[in-house]
Amino acid sequence: MTCKAAFVYSEEFRTYRFRDDHPFNQLRVTLAYELLQSIGSITEQDLIPPRMATEEELLLVHEKPYVEAIKKASSGSLSEEEGYEFGVGTEDTPMFNGMHEASSLLVGGTLSAVDAVLQNKVDHALNLGGGLHHGFQRKASGFCIYNDGAVAIQYIREHYQAKVLYIDTDAHHGDGVQWAFYDDPNVCTLSVHETGRYLFPGTGNVNERGIKEGYGYSFNIPVDAFTEDESFMHVYETAFRRVTEYFKPDVIITQNGADAHVLDPLTHLCCTSKLYEFIPKLAHKLAHEYCDGKWIALGGGGYDIWRVVPRAWAQIWNVMAHDKPAEGDIPKDWLDKWQPKAPVQLPSSWHDHQGLYKDIPRKAEITEKNEKVLEKAMQFIQLKHNLPK
Repeated sequence: MTCKAAFVYSEEFRTYRFRDDHPFNQLRVTLAYELLQSIGSITEQDLIPPRMATEEELLLVHEKPYVEAIKKASSGSLSEEEGYEFGVGTEDTPMFNGMHEASSLLVGGTLSAVDAVLQNKVDHALNLGGGLHHGFQRKASGFCIYNDGAVAIQYIREHYQAKVLYIDTDAHHGDGVQWAFYDDPNVCTLSVHETGRYLFPGTGNVNERGIKEGYGYSFNIPVDAFTEDESFMHVYETAFRRVTEYFKPDVIITQNGADAHVLDPLTHLCCTSKLYEFIPKLAHKLAHEYCDGKWIALGGGGYDIWRVVPRAWAQIWNVMAHDKPAEGDIPKDWLDKWQPKAPVQLPSSWHDHQGLYKDIPRKAEITEKNEKVLEKAMQFIQLKHNLPK
């Protein structure tokens, strides 16, 4: 199926930068975009520029004192003590000049993607600069200042009155988005992530199901450390299909953190490029089955910005726009440009080679544990709607 898709892009995304040695580096967006250019998968006609989110739009989710604090931090006038109250000035989320503007542009990029899809200009839209799922109403967290996904969902609810299914496959739990809509029956969140026993933010337990009217619209599948492709893909596909059938959304938003990869320095999962071809293929298929194709995809985590993220994120676009992931060798011109700047050897192929990591001795135990967590997470749907297993 050939679809009309839009790619939200600006070099200005790279102004969202904490410090030179910080793991969150938006150069990865440029690397992914140029990789797509190098294989002829994207043209300037596919691009839409991000706009700056307005303060009114930020206040759809964030509290005014928080936005004011970020503005002060942006100009260097927020004290360290004030910053800690709002989660900025920390090791994870330090202050930097222009942080309000840089963060607002990422949010505006996601809103640009939303409008393009929900005004039927395109079927799908991708904003790799977004996916900052740890931002809270009045607190920055986990490298995230403004939560573009949460703002976008509330924007959709107010402007389009559509039911939103949010799927998060970042290795870190999508906490900020979940809590923002924990009592909302018109927003369903599904997060497949590494268990919080070992990893920030420590939330995303299987029993987090929502409250009040939103009970039964929050789903979490915390997979075990050292989970590999097959188990992650099985959990993701089974949960995504069942939750989509149960909720019947009008639009799907996916957060596509690429940090479940075995090479990621901040997590403990053992997935490969196979996962990052499978994830967008299923999202694409289900968007067409349930939402007339309405699919908005965001970036997210991903801290091996050289070997992992460009390939993983480029495949989202390849599936969106061309219905198939790229295969074969990485183009020589891309490698020649970026290898001198990279501190590691860049991959020469779209696919990871065999033997990328040592065999996991607990594979069977991990797979069984993940299956039990999946069953527990899906039990609510089974009981409520008597759906087949």
